[in-house]
Parts: sequence; C-alpha cells; structure tokens
Amino acid sequence: MAPVASMHGAEAEAEAEPGVLPVPGTVHLVDLQGTMRAKHAGDAKNHDIVLVPAPSDDPDDPLNWTPRRKALSTFCMSVYTLMTGINSAIIYSVLEPISNDTGLTLSDLNAGTGYMFLFAGWGCLFWQPIALQYGKRPVYLFSMLSGAAVQFWAPYTRSNGQWIANKILQGFLLAPIESLCETSITDIYFQHERGRYFGLYALLLAGSNYLAPVFGGFINDGQGWQWTLYWSAIFCLIGFFVLLFFMEETNYRRSTTGTPPETPGITTPAPEREEDPEKVTMPTVHSRETPNEFSMPRKRKNYLDKIKLWQHADLEKPNELLGMVRRPLIFATFPVIFFSGFTYGSNLVWFNVLNATTSLILGTNYGFKASMVGLSYLSPLIGVFIAAFYTGPVGDRFVLWRARKNGGILEPEFRLWLFAPSLIILPAGLILWGVGAAHSVHWFGLVFAAGAIACTNTVGITLSVAYAIDSYRALGGESIVTVILVRNTMSFAIGYGITPWVDGMGLEKCFITAAFVGLAQCLTFLLMVKWGKGLRRDSAGRYVHYVEEMAKSGMIH
Repeated sequence: MAPVASMHGAEAEAEAEPGVLPVPGTVHLVDLQGTMRAKHAGDAKNHDIVLVPAPSDDPDDPLNWTPRRKALSTFCMSVYTLMTGINSAIIYSVLEPISNDTGLTLSDLNAGTGYMFLFAGWGCLFWQPIALQYGKRPVYLFSMLSGAAVQFWAPYTRSNGQWIANKILQGFLLAPIESLCETSITDIYFQHERGRYFGLYALLLAGSNYLAPVFGGFINDGQGWQWTLYWSAIFCLIGFFVLLFFMEETNYRRSTTGTPPETPGITTPAPEREEDPEKVTMPTVHSRETPNEFSMPRKRKNYLDKIKLWQHADLEKPNELLGMVRRPLIFATFPVIFFSGFTYGSNLVWFNVLNATTSLILGTNYGFKASMVGLSYLSPLIGVFIAAFYTGPVGDRFVLWRARKNGGILEPEFRLWLFAPSLIILPAGLILWGVGAAHSVHWFGLVFAAGAIACTNTVGITLSVAYAIDSYRALGGESIVTVILVRNTMSFAIGYGITPWVDGMGLEKCFITAAFVGLAQCLTFLLMVKWGKGLRRDSAGRYVHYVEEMAKSGMIH
C-alpha cells in the first residue's frame, strides 16, 4: 500500500492503493493502536488524537502558537463578532418607535433588514478573497471602522430609499462577520478542538443578536431610538482599537507545491478498518516540502511585527482574487456544501421570523414598552448559551466517542446527529410562539418559546459550518463563502415575506405552517447521515482539482 500524497509533517497515515483517492473529510483522527507516523496531541488525556491538520516546525505557524497567543487571537475574533453583531441587531426591539417617528412601515423596516442580510452574504465574495489574499487583520479593522460610520448615518434616514441604502451598505461592510471568523478559527485550532470554538463563535454571533435588543430597548426609553444606533457605533469604535493593538494576522503560507498533505481533509482508515470498497481512481499526486525551510533558526516576531497592518508574505503572493470570487460560486454544486448553506439558512429563517414579530407581538399585542421587549431577549440569550455548550464541548466529546467506536476513523456526518433534539424543540417553539400569541397565553410562554427557537438556531449555525469545513478542510476559506451566500439569500427572501405571511394567514395558521416546515427542514440531516459519505466520495476528484489549483497559487494556509 502506498500513500496517495506525501505527509506534510506526517499528518496522518493516508494509506490507499496507488492511484486511488480516499474520501474527502474521512480522517484517521484517533490512533487506537499507537502506530501512526503522525503528530499527536500533547496532553495526556488526548495523547492518541492525531493532529489534523499537521503543523509545520515553524513557531510562528498559527497551529503552533502558544495557548496564550491563541487565546488572544480568539479574544480579538470574539470582540469583532460581538461588536459587529450588536451593530447589526440593535434595532430589533425598537422597530415600533422607529416606525412611529419616521413614518416607515414595519414592512419597510423588515425589508431593509432583508437587504442587509443579502449584501452581508454576497459581500463575502468581495471581503473573503481580499482577506485571504492580503490579510485578515486589515479587513477586520476596516469592517469595524466603516461599520461604525454607517451607524452614525442611520438615524438621519427618513425615506424608504435612504433606509434601504443604509442597510445595503451596512450589510456589505459587516460581511466579514459571516465567513471570516470561521476561517480564523480553522487557522489556529486542530480538527478535534474546533467544535468548542465554532460553538463560541455561534454563541457570540447569535448571542450578540439577542443581547443587542436588550440594550436597545433601555437606550430607547432613556435617550431615544437614535441613540441605540449611536451606541452601537461607539461599541464598534471600541472594538476597532482593541483589534488595532492586539489582533495578530493568522494567514500563513506553508511551503508546499502540488497537492498539499493528505490532500487536506482526506485520510483513510487503516486497511483492516476499510469500510468502503468503492474508490475514485485518480492519478497519484504528490506534495514536496521545501527542504530544511524550518530547520534553520528563524527570528521570532516581536510585538510590532505581529500588529503590522499587512504581513510581507501576504503581499508577495500571486494575485488570485478572480479565482477566489469564481470558486465559491462553483462550490455550490458540491452537495455537501450546498446542504450546509441550506441548513444554516433554514435555521436563520426562524431567527428572522422571531425578530420580525417580537416587536409586533410583545409591543403591540401585549403592550410591552421597548425596554421590556428588549428584556425578553434574555431568554434567547440563555438558549444560545445552552446550544453553544451542547454543540461545542459536548459535541467534540460526542464526535471523539463516535470516532473511537469506528476504529479511530472520523466521518463528518457523526456531528450531524446533534441535530436530533431540534426535531422536537423547533416545531414546539414555533407553535408556542405563534399560536400562543394568537390565544393570548401568558407572556412567559412566549419568552420561553423564543429561547427554544434561539437554541435551535445556534445549533444550526455551529453544525452547518463544522460539517462544511470538516468535509472539505482545504476549501474551508472559500466554501464558507458559498455556505453564507446560500444562507443569506434565504434570509433576504424571508425578510420580504414574513410580514405579508403573518398578515395574510394570521399568527395561528402562520406558525402552525412554520412548525411543519421547520420539522421537514430539520429532518433533512438524516439524508446526509445516510448519503453524505457517498456524495463526498463522488466529489473527491473535483476536490483534488481545486485543492491543487489553490495550492499552486499559495492559497492553502
């Protein structure tokens, strides 16, 4: 048996017949026999876990950073996500006051939010290539600064055209929150660690969207709705200075030519555990390391080197911007990637439905002041915390347990089983929210339902992103853009449709329908559990083609 590709730092023993390509995303994660020629986790508890991807020998490789250096990078990513999330969601509890003051209808305001989501998705086609080509740090900084500027303008919009223009610009400038943070996580953490950090990202992304209306409601009551927008801009400015002085660039170019290790994201089980006789036959591809590149002494970066606006290595790379704009559109034809975007978008739809109807139901039907509407978002915030813990630390343990039961082999579909509780929680939450409001149940029932819906939303965020990246690791930076394009296009559609949907059917019928739609959407994970590996196997040839294309241009980090 011969390896399909040479191992960069002995990433894993990818054994297969000569010229046979293994399945993307299937990795030998746990070395049960202790015989693999690969780097393993250093702690005693997880000493049998293979490090995927394999780190280089360079101490400035983000995979080799010290725990403190990784923690600081994660803190900066968290600050960006929190402040930018607050910026985008702070108006949800004050839609009624904005409508009363400006004359804009709730339908106009929600349509503007739909445009924001649409351009936040399609804006990734601009910002993600810029970040991968020239550096993530300058993109994060510009996004925070310009996001503050557009919020300072927002209180002066008075017509529907001005409102929509403001929201389009806001969505485009804040687009890096949608796809860049996930890529930053994969830059510095190994596969067996990512679940908890994807969970943290989901907590901050969804949590900020539920925390912001709490602030917005009280600010509105004390200072007026305009100051809800001013304060969100101020939060962005605070985040800008935190990132300016503490965020380090995580782009890193490894010196390989041809197809990189394993090809990234592909390893196969040891021969005695081989489960799939069918293979995709492809020409053998090889990877060559630059000899002794990291064996010579290297000057360690000092503080000023770490916070430079641009890194020298990023400026030297060939310009691949057009390729990085083209490939995410092509990746929509990969069924696994499209499914991840669909699942993410489907869960976000219910988040948008909740936000679009909260001010209407609690403010109008139940007579809550804006501050009390905002305070009701504490329940979704609790739901987000529960979901982040469930999909993060609990999810990582579940996946490792399944891998050990499977002879050490990890399949990305293992993580999808974590969707199972949503089959009950999401439909029940939607019925309690809409039907409960139609029958004037006690407000606590609605608040509880909001928490349940938020919990499933966060589960969807984490698992969708993790499944796409686990399946096609080397394409992660660009495939995430595909996921977000699908997701935010769906969000744009619901932003236009939710108000007419509620007005046309009434709360009770609307949300009974929504519950059955939500149940059908949740059940789709079972399709991927059954056929996901086969779809990944069928895409192996195309995966290698695009990995090789990206590696030759230096876009594999």
